[in-house]
Amino acid sequence: MTLKPPFDVRTIQLKWLLFPLILISLFSCDPKDNRHKEDEVFRYNEHYNVATLDPAFARNPPIIWPTNQLFNGLVQQDDSLNIIPDVAKRWTVSEDTKTYTFILRDDVYFHKHEQFKTKDSTRKVSAEDFVYSFNRLKDPSIASPGSWVLSNVDRYQAVNDSTFQITLKKEFPAFLGLLTMRYCSVVPEEIGSFYGNEFRSHPIGTGPFKFKRWEEGVKLVLRKNNLYFEKDEDGNRLPYLEAVAITFLPDKQSEFLQFAQGNLDMLNSLDPSYKDELLTATGKLKENYKNRVKTITGPFLNTEYLGFYLESPSKEVRSKLLRQAVNYGFDRVKMIKYLRNGIGEPANSGFIPKGLPGYGASGFEYNPSKARALITKYIEDSGNNTPSITIGTNSQYLDICEYIQRELGKLGLEINIDVMPPSTLRQLKSTGKLDAFRASWIADYPDAENYLSLYYSKNFTPNGPNYTHFKNATFDSLYESSFKLTDINKRKLLYRKMDSIILEQAPFVTLYYDQVIKFVHKNVTGLKANPQDFLVLKRVKKTSKQR
Repeated sequence: MTLKPPFDVRTIQLKWLLFPLILISLFSCDPKDNRHKEDEVFRYNEHYNVATLDPAFARNPPIIWPTNQLFNGLVQQDDSLNIIPDVAKRWTVSEDTKTYTFILRDDVYFHKHEQFKTKDSTRKVSAEDFVYSFNRLKDPSIASPGSWVLSNVDRYQAVNDSTFQITLKKEFPAFLGLLTMRYCSVVPEEIGSFYGNEFRSHPIGTGPFKFKRWEEGVKLVLRKNNLYFEKDEDGNRLPYLEAVAITFLPDKQSEFLQFAQGNLDMLNSLDPSYKDELLTATGKLKENYKNRVKTITGPFLNTEYLGFYLESPSKEVRSKLLRQAVNYGFDRVKMIKYLRNGIGEPANSGFIPKGLPGYGASGFEYNPSKARALITKYIEDSGNNTPSITIGTNSQYLDICEYIQRELGKLGLEINIDVMPPSTLRQLKSTGKLDAFRASWIADYPDAENYLSLYYSKNFTPNGPNYTHFKNATFDSLYESSFKLTDINKRKLLYRKMDSIILEQAPFVTLYYDQVIKFVHKNVTGLKANPQDFLVLKRVKKTSKQR
């Protein structure tokens, strides 16, 4: 591959030669840190600027990833989506499933800060800290995008220093999953009140790493928290790494160059600009990288899809015939093979992605004859001989939309593509200004209810995530009934029924269920894929730098 980046390569290389020196200078503040090597620093790049390090605003991966290193909540997820203890060492749920009582660990300390005004500049976490953190999350003056997490919470209280209790307004079996979100992190009142809005750049949490330095748009450095409470199976205190260094190169070709030169430990994307350089058509790592790079893959709870706005003035979009025709009209297997190098699962099932209870509803297999027949019937019924649908997308998914355009064009349905910036796409999608749109839905929490909520009639945008304005009484009734079922097997049956209903009505076209793929240098161990693509670095190790 010939790289043609829009930058001065010499400048970029000089910047990266200096970066390890900057890290060493940061470590040298403490004499004992002089022994630490740059090999103990995990380095990755973030394309988008990190807007804040305040967990109350951790609404997207660029923010979630660093805040995941800095903060803890009551509970956490393991790599298999099981809810496991975090600051809470155990919990109980009342018989009516509305009251959750959490017993906290007694060995969790906040990162050191002079504002604690204690002898050692820190203190233990108590139940009152969660009261403050939840109050802060709900505070209208804070305006956290995560306040909705507590919308079904009736009350919460510190029963004593080590007991925190939450009572819900109504049953919600997925509630523990909600609490794993970074929004629900514990924040100390002394620091939150002292900094106010500036807490975004002065984060103090309990996580495996602590804040060190942030030069916005250039680099972010986190240091090992020597007081972190979690240990490995041998009793060794986590984390293993000395530091995490994040850079903000916006250009993906520049990022790839730095990874290839060994200046980054991880490449967390599959961009069209370099995917054919790294992977074969079947998704295997190419031979010239096998000796120094490995891939880490796994299911990702992300459904990529096209959505139809069902209240659109477009008769074509409101036609179930044409919506079904689009679903039948292109080969998802071929699309994944040639446009995604085999990364991802063709979405021939429903909206619920593979890996969640409820997955498996019978979907739309590739059937061009059936698609053509549906288009023909629409033309006969409507008298419109040139039906067309316009899809809004951003440039990252243009190749997929163009593929669908070509395939449906062969069958008699014209597909127009409107390319726009991601921010514009989000705004127009949320306000019903697009007839059809390309979108993703990444799980906020590990329960299929999260996906089905997009089709509940009381969730119409802009007050909820129902971007299609789909409405179906049977679906709504099943959706509401699912909250009363604590048995996951019974909920799974309802979830699959709901998925079948929306499949038949076709307010969307599922494209593929995504897959996590990370390219990592072989001197990095302990990094795993997880279904929500959280970056977990507390168990990561590095051996000597590769030469």
